[in-house]
Amino acid sequence: MEKETNRQQKFDYTMVFILFLMAIVSCIAIKSAQPTLPEKLQNVNFVGLQIRWYIIGIIAVAGTMVLDFDRFKMISWYLYGFGMVLLLGLYFEVPGTTTTKGATSWYTLPGFGTFQPSELMKIFMIIVLSKIIVDHREKYPVNTVKDDFILIGKVLLTSAPPIYLLKEQPDMGMIMVFTAIIASLLIVSGIKWRIILGFLSAGLITISTVVYIYFAFPDFFHKYFLQEYQLNRFYGWLKPEEYSSGQGFQLVRSLLAIGSGELKGKGYHNSEVSLPEGHTDFIFAVLSEQFGFIGASIVISLFFLLIYRMIHTALESHDPYGSYLCAGVIGMMTFQVFQNIGMTVGLLPITGLPLPFISYGGSSLATYMIAIGIVLNVRSRTKKFMFD
Repeated sequence: MEKETNRQQKFDYTMVFILFLMAIVSCIAIKSAQPTLPEKLQNVNFVGLQIRWYIIGIIAVAGTMVLDFDRFKMISWYLYGFGMVLLLGLYFEVPGTTTTKGATSWYTLPGFGTFQPSELMKIFMIIVLSKIIVDHREKYPVNTVKDDFILIGKVLLTSAPPIYLLKEQPDMGMIMVFTAIIASLLIVSGIKWRIILGFLSAGLITISTVVYIYFAFPDFFHKYFLQEYQLNRFYGWLKPEEYSSGQGFQLVRSLLAIGSGELKGKGYHNSEVSLPEGHTDFIFAVLSEQFGFIGASIVISLFFLLIYRMIHTALESHDPYGSYLCAGVIGMMTFQVFQNIGMTVGLLPITGLPLPFISYGGSSLATYMIAIGIVLNVRSRTKKFMFD
């Protein structure tokens, strides 16, 4: 009884309250985006569907907190294998898969719509990579450069199969999220900084080389590097006005919506700019138009507070595995928030990643609720010592 009381006292009610506020913002934003959607979507109750997915997410959070987070290590490879089976099903297009805009990334679930398994695979990757790092550090407590490279090799070998399958879907946005998860976990894994700086330098050299090949050998570049549709996204990002009728259309409309909101916005349900994906990928532009800079700042502040609470939990955890789990969730969420908001204001290319907890999306919302459940799990089982 005393153990249960202590766990309740360590439950992060602040984080839950922030999520409650995000749920309210999400419902308001989706409702306000409804009039700007295409006619075929006007009769769909997206707010009701979002509330249903939030309820499913709450159940998922409760289910995630039942087990001690340390138990996740025991089933990590089973979860990884399950995720790989789901991705392989998409690769071979087994019955039940759905192809949209050339990407086979979803399964159709009767009564629930579509489900994107790569969203769930993000959680499985965090769980299994955290286990790999913890086991490696237990085996090599005094790490050398050689040990660090062995760890990097383990992480990359584990990450390669799902990333390859994502590339075949194709889903570049999700690949970027997986890369963010890998990078965040490697940074906190204790790898020497000179190795990390070396990888960063190699990355910059690689990007510079690719840019040079693009200009010097365009035919070779188109054949072995990026497909035409991927290049068009970059063109639409760098020169949206010139491609306003094609790849730059969404960005032009997004910038127009955000800019026209000014300081206070046009008011609730007063959208004048039509956005093709206003209830999903470009929900931030809808909020900015109707509630202006003030409303957009409030949304960003909620994400800042949420990430701060997760960082606080990661630092307080005395179990390295718990800290790595939190670090993976932080890296995943921080990148996706930065990418989504960045693409709506033209700072980053458009990738089709939704804004966590705000955009409409069943599998995405459920996945992030599970991620929050993991962090709350770590928080509730973190012991505090008087002389810590």
